[in-house]
Amino acid sequence: MARAVLIGQRPPSFVSKATLAAELDISESTVDDYVQRGLLPKPIKIGGSVRWCWAQVEAALASMAGNGPQPDNDPFLAALNETAA
Repeated sequence: MARAVLIGQRPPSFVSKATLAAELDISESTVDDYVQRGLLPKPIKIGGSVRWCWAQVEAALASMAGNGPQPDNDPFLAALNETAA
């Protein structure tokens, strides 16, 4: 029998701009700037909501720090990018 996962037990899969900005301790306008400059991935639209895939955000941050897998070398990250495109 599968156990229900409580929201507080795992990070969200997709986050809003406000949540992303709060998590990164930056303003929402800085999120827009970082997306425009290619530092953060582009958001996707789910229904009427704009959301960022948290796994892609983490991968982008790890790549910037130089200690994470590069998206073109990691099949999981490449598939995430194809799905979001």
